[in-house]
Amino acid sequence: VIEDLALIADEWRAFEKTADGTIFQSFDWQAAWLRHIGARSRVNPAIVVGRSEAGEILFLLPLAVERRGAIRRLRFLASDLCDYNGPLLAPGFAAAIGPERFGALWREIGRLLHANRRLRPHLVVLDKMPESIGSAANPMLALGVALNPSGAYLATLSGNWDSFYSAKRSSAWRKRDRWKRKRLGDHGAVALVNAEDGEARAATLRTLFAQKSRFFARLGVPDLFARPGYADFFLDIATMPAMADKVHVSSLTVAGAAAATNFGLVSGGRYYHVLVSYCEGELRRFGPGAVHLQELLRYALARGCSLFDFTIGDESYKREWSDVTLRLHDHRAAATPLGLLVLLPAVAGARAKRFVKQTPVLWRAALKVRALIGRLGQKPEAAHEGDED
Repeated sequence: VIEDLALIADEWRAFEKTADGTIFQSFDWQAAWLRHIGARSRVNPAIVVGRSEAGEILFLLPLAVERRGAIRRLRFLASDLCDYNGPLLAPGFAAAIGPERFGALWREIGRLLHANRRLRPHLVVLDKMPESIGSAANPMLALGVALNPSGAYLATLSGNWDSFYSAKRSSAWRKRDRWKRKRLGDHGAVALVNAEDGEARAATLRTLFAQKSRFFARLGVPDLFARPGYADFFLDIATMPAMADKVHVSSLTVAGAAAATNFGLVSGGRYYHVLVSYCEGELRRFGPGAVHLQELLRYALARGCSLFDFTIGDESYKREWSDVTLRLHDHRAAATPLGLLVLLPAVAGARAKRFVKQTPVLWRAALKVRALIGRLGQKPEAAHEGDED
């Protein structure tokens, strides 16, 4: 168990090039989170590295212990900004260590953590674990899991844009898409602008933050980018040289102004659709976000991606394009009697949340109530702007 990421940085970066996993478990993503967000809170990294007898890494599990009051929780490192959590696994890991052996391995990991007073947890909360890591079953699901309140959706990409688009959209839908694009064009030239260098990416992201903040206010949810370190994290990822070929930042411009923006990641033949925003005002009526998404799908196809990953979230537009539904799983367990007192209400709350999110009529009602609360909490001028939209 390694607490200082610098001690494992070179091996981690080398291992991730051949390991099965997602880009969210890459060293640069995890280290940037710790630098900008984790360092501001009571988080102790606990990177578990398993090696073969020859000393080669078999798996790397980025964990952390966070303090909330008197409770120490064992979680995935950077969990809140990882759409998928899990280990990095060497090719052939599943054949070497099946689910029955992983249980014993996990117990050994628990003993190592309990031997360190800083890392001794009261509660284990491991969430957003996908069913598979690469082509193999995720061994961590052997721990005993429940379904996460949300799922994830992926579109298999093949052929060229025209054939893919025709297969996904009916003629009536394509006609509607053309109408949206034409109405946007009535306000000026429509173009996809890819931010190629750090300065352009930073400028586009700042536009995304502003657009998204207004969206959050309209929904009545806390502003993600107002939290300490969160905007800095994304700016760092978007501009660091090590991530240059893995980050895609773009905007759909109308008459030169950003009508929609996005932050995406490209790795292992997969395009990860992470952050998206669109403008308020008149143009919003003509679906700039929908037009931008089509351009992103076209871009992913041109880059040779085989999957377009909409990541976690059950928004209807994701289902419209996707042919793969990915179920995500959570593992919760008490490590001490004090942890058990926290565990029971947490499990009940998670079940209730999933029930509401997976029951359309209840979820729509919850969204309306949340949006109403958000509007009531806005400043008068902000509320007026929303009414005009």
